[in-house]
Amino acid sequence: MRIKKSFCIASLLVFCFACNNQSNKPAPANAEEKKGGAAINSPEYEAGLDLVAKSDCFSCHKLNEASVGPAYGDIAKKYENNEANIGLLADKVIKGGQGVWGQVPMAAHPLITKEDAEKMVKYILLLKE
Repeated sequence: MRIKKSFCIASLLVFCFACNNQSNKPAPANAEEKKGGAAINSPEYEAGLDLVAKSDCFSCHKLNEASVGPAYGDIAKKYENNEANIGLLADKVIKGGQGVWGQVPMAAHPLITKEDAEKMVKYILLLKE
């Protein structure tokens, strides 16, 4: 009986710790964690974060590690924050793309407006550390 009780307690503890793993949370809970190196006081940061959080973006992207798609931090490092790149990346959000980060294609999001896609990209580019 004592062995069963010990086994049950140990199993329960392992289960609790496994379920409490925070590594696959799509977005951090507070502003300090969210910012990475970004200027969180920027209205572009908050507007873009809100749109990204409401979309399916976090199913393929994480802030600082590659997943199905590249990490947002890596995108921010690769692309300078300028109008040309904002337009290019906003088009990729809307139309999809393939080849820049490997062979896994980025899904198209044709229902996202150009204006919203640009806000999302501006947020991502603010994550440059």
